[in-house]
Amino acid sequence: MNAHTRRLLMAGPAGAIALAIDDPADAPRGVAVVCHPHPLHGGTMDNKVAQTLARAFVQLGYRSVRFNFRGVGGSEGAWDEGRGEIDDALAVIAQQRDPALPLALAGFSFGAYVASQAAARLADGQPVERLVLVGPATQNFQVAPVAPGTLVIHGESDEVVPLAATLKWARPQSMPVVVVPGVGHFFHGQLALLKSIVTDAWHR
Repeated sequence: MNAHTRRLLMAGPAGAIALAIDDPADAPRGVAVVCHPHPLHGGTMDNKVAQTLARAFVQLGYRSVRFNFRGVGGSEGAWDEGRGEIDDALAVIAQQRDPALPLALAGFSFGAYVASQAAARLADGQPVERLVLVGPATQNFQVAPVAPGTLVIHGESDEVVPLAATLKWARPQSMPVVVVPGVGHFFHGQLALLKSIVTDAWHR
């Protein structure tokens, strides 16, 4: 993401997991783990939306941790249809979270599904402070119900996950969805707006 991004490997459930860590200028006020989009459709931790989420968290004073799911880039293993990928996220959270600091979890598309499921598993122990889901893959994956205060952002013209699918998922939970007019799945030309939606919501 920038010259100060630290890239390293950690042990994961299917072998090594590649990480990219960005630190704020001052002591971090929290740790944010960001999950990338679908590995079989080119998704990596260097996806532009994933990087935008990381930048937003760094601006908010969080240490941002991105990682590649199994079988992507420097991460070992193979695609596990979303099951093992949740285990990957939980392994990264377990190693990178600081018990003294709040934990935020974010994901884009397939990564939003993984983030929702990871947050659900953590709810009874060390819960996530806040969750950010961008273009969640509500049509093809079982995105978990989420806690009040979750920030859900979806493009009005999303060509990969129809907005209607996410509204159908959100409706039983009375979960507000921030709809960005005229924007597609990958937020082309609107990444700065996406970043500002996240940072502005945090301050509220």
